[in-house]
Amino acid sequence: MTVVTLGVHIVDVLARPVESIPAGQDTHLLEQIRVTAAGAAAATAVDLAALGVPVASVGAIGDDELGDLLLMMMGRRGVEVGGIVRRPGEQTAASILPIRPDGGRPSFHVPGANLGLSTADVSRETVLGARVVHLGGMDVTWGLYDPAFYALLDEARAAGTIVTMDLLSNMPDLMQGVRAFLPHVDYLLPNEEQALLMSGAAGVEEAARSLLALLPEGPSAVLVTLGADGSLIADAEGLTRVPALDVPVVDTTGCGDAYCAGFVTGLVDGRDVAGAARLGTALAARVAGGLGSDAGLEGARELRDEK
Repeated sequence: MTVVTLGVHIVDVLARPVESIPAGQDTHLLEQIRVTAAGAAAATAVDLAALGVPVASVGAIGDDELGDLLLMMMGRRGVEVGGIVRRPGEQTAASILPIRPDGGRPSFHVPGANLGLSTADVSRETVLGARVVHLGGMDVTWGLYDPAFYALLDEARAAGTIVTMDLLSNMPDLMQGVRAFLPHVDYLLPNEEQALLMSGAAGVEEAARSLLALLPEGPSAVLVTLGADGSLIADAEGLTRVPALDVPVVDTTGCGDAYCAGFVTGLVDGRDVAGAARLGTALAARVAGGLGSDAGLEGARELRDEK
C-alpha cells in the first residue's frame, strides 16, 4: 500500500443541531443523525481513499456489532482493513457527538480496544512496504509505547518510508508521554492545544519551533492546525502561515484528520510542505461543510489537480 494509517479506530454517532440535552424523558427533533468511521487512523484512511490514494489501516477493534459496522464502512470507502485486529470480549471504540449549531462538538466517548493495540498486532511487512506511515492517536495507543515499535519505525524510515503523526486527545499527561515518539517521526501534525501542552510553550510559534527541535534530522516539519486561523508550518526554512478557507461550518468533526490526509497525499504527489498543507486545508474545508468526518468527500480526487 502507498499509505498505512496506524492507530485509533472509532465509530462516531453524530446528531445535529443540539442546543441542550433534553431533561427527563423529553425528546428533541433534529435535522440529521449519521454514523461514520472516525478516529485519527480510520477517518484519515477514509479521506485518503477518497483522494485516490491506495491505503491500508492498522488498529484494534472489538469483536462486536460496532466493529462489524466500522469494517463495513471503511471497506465501502476503499480502505484495506485486513490489518485491523479484533479483540474478543472488548468493545469497539465509539463516540456520541451532539453537534452544536455553531459546529462545536462535545463528545461522549468509550476508548475501547484502541488502548490495547500493541506491536504484536502490527505487521512488519505492512509498515516496511509503505511509502508513508501515518500514526494516528499514539497518545492513546499505550501498547505501542514500545522500543520494538520505535525500532520498526526507524527501520522503515531508513528504507525511505515517511512517518507522519497526528494526535487524538488534549490530556496534559498524555501529551507529555507522546513526546517519546518524536525521534521516530518525520512530520508532526498537532492542533494548537496539543502543541502547547507537548512543548510547554506560551505561544504557538514558540511551541512549533520547540517541537521541531525534537524531530530527527532530515525533511522534518511541525504543522500546527489552528482551526479558523488555518495552520502554522515550522521547518528548516522558518515559520509559514497557511490560511484557512472561508466556508460555512456545519461540523468540525474530522477536519484535523482531513488535513492530515490531504497533507500526506501532497507528500505522495511530490509537493513541498506548504503545497501539501494547502491540499490538507482544502480537504478540511470540505469536511467542515457537512456532518461527520466523511462529509464532503465526493469529488475529493479533483482537489489533487486543483491545488
